[in-house]
Amino acid sequence: MTTTPIAFTGIDHVQIAVPEGGERACRDFYVGLLGLAEVERPFEAADRSFLWVRLGDQQIHFRCDAEFRPARLAHPGVLVDGLEALADRLAAAGHETTRADAVGPGRFHLRDPFGNRIEFLEAGSAAGAGRESQVHE
Repeated sequence: MTTTPIAFTGIDHVQIAVPEGGERACRDFYVGLLGLAEVERPFEAADRSFLWVRLGDQQIHFRCDAEFRPARLAHPGVLVDGLEALADRLAAAGHETTRADAVGPGRFHLRDPFGNRIEFLEAGSAAGAGRESQVHE
C-alpha cells in the first residue's frame, strides 16, 4: 500500500440517465426551462451521451438508458443564485417542488420530466455553505 497522500479536489461531472427517446424532453427541461448552458461534447463521447450542461465549474452529462429507472433517492445538489425565482419559474411551468426545510433552509427538491430527483440549494445560504459538517439524508 502506498503512503503517498491523495487529495480529492472536487467533482467534475455527474451523469443522469433518461429513458430512450427522452432526448428532446431532457434538452427542453434542462436547457430550455432551467437555462443551463449546453457544452459541446468531445467527438469520442458522442456515442455515450447526448447532452452535457455546465453549472459553474461542474457538468451534468445525460445518457439514454434502455432499462431506465428514475433515481428516486440519489440526486445532485445544485447551487443556485436566485432559488426563489427558480421555484417561481418551475411553478409557472407546472412543475411541483418540495421544500426541504426540515433538512435546512433555502432548498427544495424537484422531479425532472423522467422522475429523477434534483435538489436545488441557495448558494451562499446556510444550505449551500458549510457543507463539510452537514449530515444529509
